[in-house]
Amino acid sequence: MIIIEISSRSEKKVEQMLFVKKVIQTLLLFCLFLSILEVGSRALLGIKSIDRIIRQGHGSAIRRWNWIDRHQPGMPPVVPYDRYDPTKGWELKPNISYRNTWGEGQVFHSNSRGIRGEVEHSYAKPKGKLRILCLGDSFTFGEGVSDGETYPYYLQQMLPNVEVINMGVHGYGHDQTLIYLKEEGVKYRPDIVILGFLAQDNDRNMMTFSDYAKPRFKLAKGKLKLCNVPVPSPDMTLRQEPWRLKFLDLLSLLQEHISNRIGAYAKEREALTNAILKEMLATTRGAGAMPIFAYLDHVRGEESNSGVIGDEKSFLDKCGDLSVKCVFLRRSVYSARLLGIRIKEKGHFDPKTNELVALGIKEYLLKNGLPDRKLQGDGLIF
Repeated sequence: MIIIEISSRSEKKVEQMLFVKKVIQTLLLFCLFLSILEVGSRALLGIKSIDRIIRQGHGSAIRRWNWIDRHQPGMPPVVPYDRYDPTKGWELKPNISYRNTWGEGQVFHSNSRGIRGEVEHSYAKPKGKLRILCLGDSFTFGEGVSDGETYPYYLQQMLPNVEVINMGVHGYGHDQTLIYLKEEGVKYRPDIVILGFLAQDNDRNMMTFSDYAKPRFKLAKGKLKLCNVPVPSPDMTLRQEPWRLKFLDLLSLLQEHISNRIGAYAKEREALTNAILKEMLATTRGAGAMPIFAYLDHVRGEESNSGVIGDEKSFLDKCGDLSVKCVFLRRSVYSARLLGIRIKEKGHFDPKTNELVALGIKEYLLKNGLPDRKLQGDGLIF
């Protein structure tokens, strides 16, 4: 009996050792497979012609690679007016004063809270004034123009009894704008929140890296779930890059390409963007403010003074589904063109386009008013 029991134990021990051996062999083979994939991926990316073709895409990995190329140790910062933020990825530095920022003599400031311009805005709302927050990306922020040439600034000049706060930040998607509104915007107790809407920001909502690393919402059972926070800092991004698995980057780009081809990417992007915009509207209304979407796409596009056309129709439908007021600015720009006014046709808006955009928003506000307050002429009547 003792001999049989010892023999049985020996057999079990041998079986365990064989099992452990197989596990180790499997892990080694798996590691070898990953190593071959990684070496192959790096070799592939090392071929300039192939790397150039791959980088024609717009995925997070490609944006990160391009950012790495421009931010090697010892190189000056590409955008000197940004600073790292763990929840939004980046934000405008406070208390800056620059001249010739974009090479054409522009004057550029930020206040103590990192808001464009020199004016300090207290959280307490000025008595007797309507307060408007302008949210959006670089077109709202005013990339390429001076402080006094952004459309929020012109809107302020056109409505002197109204306080307009420019909370646009270059490169932001709707996701970062939502976080900014929740963290900071609601503290100002606005009466109106205007989102300068551009469709390019829909794609940014799908990314974990744009101008820098950024947060990203995902939909889980119809609800927004915030991921990639705290956002890796630029220094951390640089330190981690040599150790990142390039084959995973290529796999993500391949998955995105296939998803694009079969239409799944567009469907996911639409669902995610709508969920983010709904949350933005809920946050705005929860703060007691009226939300308005200003459509900034194709402002300089169609040479027509007709009603809603082209992509404006789908945006109007979107606003109808979301139950939010929207304003289109194309006709304001077109009317100016009929008078011979010349504007910059491509890139960020020039001062004249920003002035025309502000004029269109002003006219919309004067026409539509508010439920319990009324804009009239150049002022506010309670």
